Amino acid sequence: MSADQVMDEESGEPEAQFGLRLLEAPVVRRDDPRAYTSIVDHLNPGTTIERRVEGSNKSPEPPRIDLYAAAASINKRTFTFAAGRAQNELTEWISVDHPVLEVPPDSKETARVTIQVPRRASRGERYGVVWAAVAGVGKGNVKLVSRVGIRIYLDIGPGGEPPSAFRIEKLTPARSREGQPRITAQVRNTGERALEMSGKLWLSEGPAGLRAGPVPVTRGTTLAPGDTGLVSVELNDGRLPNGPWKARLSLASGRVKETVTATITFPTAGMQGSSIIPDFAQRPSTLSWGLGALLAILAAVGIRRLKRRLGRRGD
Repeated sequence: MSADQVMDEESGEPEAQFGLRLLEAPVVRRDDPRAYTSIVDHLNPGTTIERRVEGSNKSPEPPRIDLYAAAASINKRTFTFAAGRAQNELTEWISVDHPVLEVPPDSKETARVTIQVPRRASRGERYGVVWAAVAGVGKGNVKLVSRVGIRIYLDIGPGGEPPSAFRIEKLTPARSREGQPRITAQVRNTGERALEMSGKLWLSEGPAGLRAGPVPVTRGTTLAPGDTGLVSVELNDGRLPNGPWKARLSLASGRVKETVTATITFPTAGMQGSSIIPDFAQRPSTLSWGLGALLAILAAVGIRRLKRRLGRRGD
């Protein structure tokens, strides 16, 4: 599957039916869903990695597919693509072994993307995109370009990877003017890596025992380290009663997950309800982890002492 698709506003749809997907993920990220659609990694300065990508063509013609890296950034909680082939520091480290793919109809071709990090690269996270672009004919002298891409989230620095974490701070119910219910979650990135938010919402214990969900959250919220943003869930049923409901929201970014619950009541059409601080149902507290570790240490000490006593009796 393609990670992103950008369509020219003039054409309205791509000139060719083509795609680009990532074929491999690092062994250490086999349990990370993001690693199968984006190049997500942490590298030490002086490291080189390679990733295979696959270009596909479903059109009756063999288009010329240009492969190249271009700049990206996180702007206003959105992963933002630079225009055209604009470069940044990360893209200067990237090369493609086949900058042009000639893919026959109903066929696929692979290419290799190499990222070579300089030894003097500074610490921090960089963003970019590997694009597959096909140029078409527009109106007059205008040239239309359709492209699909694979995002890159690359963190650079010595030692291990910085932690990824987030916290769901509050939930706010609302209804549109047309009466469509919506729940918005305020999320804070408390880690040191950028996050792509996804997840689902469930409603239960509603009037007359009604249930709803799972309903997917609206995708597109990307949070830079230290950033706070909103993640929304649109429930496209204006007949849904106001409540009260027990809401369970589960959000994730790759391997990092958090689930919260709260009792919410939707307001009337065109209104926003009061924000609610949720219960952290599935996130162990620091105290719980500390007590668990302390009990484990005490148990280990007790076992050692018991073994020593038994050994002395045997003598």
